[in-house]
Amino acid sequence: MIYDNYGRPTINLRVSVTQKCNLRCEYCHREGEVTSKREMTVDEIVRIVRIALELGINHVKITGGEPLIRPDILEIVEGINGLEGVKDLSMTTNGTLLADKAEGLRKAGLVRVNISLPTLNPEKFKSLSGGNLEDVIEGIEAAVEAGLNPVKLNMVILQSFNEDEVESLIKFAAKTHAILQVIELEPINMDWKYYSTHHYALNGLEDMLSKRAEKVETRPYMQNRRVYVLPETRVEVIRPIENTEFCAHCTRLRVTSDGRLKPCLMRNDNLVDILTPLRAGAEDEVLKGIFIKAIKRREPYYKTRRK
Repeated sequence: MIYDNYGRPTINLRVSVTQKCNLRCEYCHREGEVTSKREMTVDEIVRIVRIALELGINHVKITGGEPLIRPDILEIVEGINGLEGVKDLSMTTNGTLLADKAEGLRKAGLVRVNISLPTLNPEKFKSLSGGNLEDVIEGIEAAVEAGLNPVKLNMVILQSFNEDEVESLIKFAAKTHAILQVIELEPINMDWKYYSTHHYALNGLEDMLSKRAEKVETRPYMQNRRVYVLPETRVEVIRPIENTEFCAHCTRLRVTSDGRLKPCLMRNDNLVDILTPLRAGAEDEVLKGIFIKAIKRREPYYKTRRK
């Protein structure tokens, strides 16, 4: 395991396999990627993940864009799953293409999945994303049926849009045997007007959940986020904005879809290109050195609370 200069271990690798998507959700941060002029092959993705595993990074999440758009996504999952040292292999998806792929993904080695679900209102979902809510519901049901566990529902809270739907999402998560993740809107890849209009503080929500919870857990290797264990289901609350606690416990490193190591979701001025050396024939030890360089560039974005 390799630690950054702030004593934080790096154990989670988020690999964006594409920036393409079949939806147009305005709040999507696309893993902080701004542009993408190239895309990694299956073999390149698997090799980069293998290097990470050899350095002690053992939790891998496949992201995008929408990962399921790639016709070779099963090969990517199978290739990563076949590597020695993978402790957890997961994916984040919008769920619209999941119904037909969930079983194949599970057989290829995917363990769990996060599915974006901002609302249970079909019209609101259509206006926000351009997609069909029923496709997502079918994807959620297929993921549970296939044995992906846990299935987590990612609900980004948007002021004046869905802040009144938390209760209905809790009930839906319980009904579908899923976990609800309530996520604070992040000001990444969106204009300030949109963020300031739709950002919603989660203080009141956490107060409500704490009163209802049978117990409250903390995930130390996931930014110390709180998990509220309700009688009907579990609810995780993710509050990254100006949160020194969140940044102080970050364990993530990202790989962009064009093959650059991204030390921090919030920044694009400290990325390290690993795909170009790989394509030029770099040996494993050189690639490990590139990983270490990126890890040493990791630092808490919110070191102190801003006024």
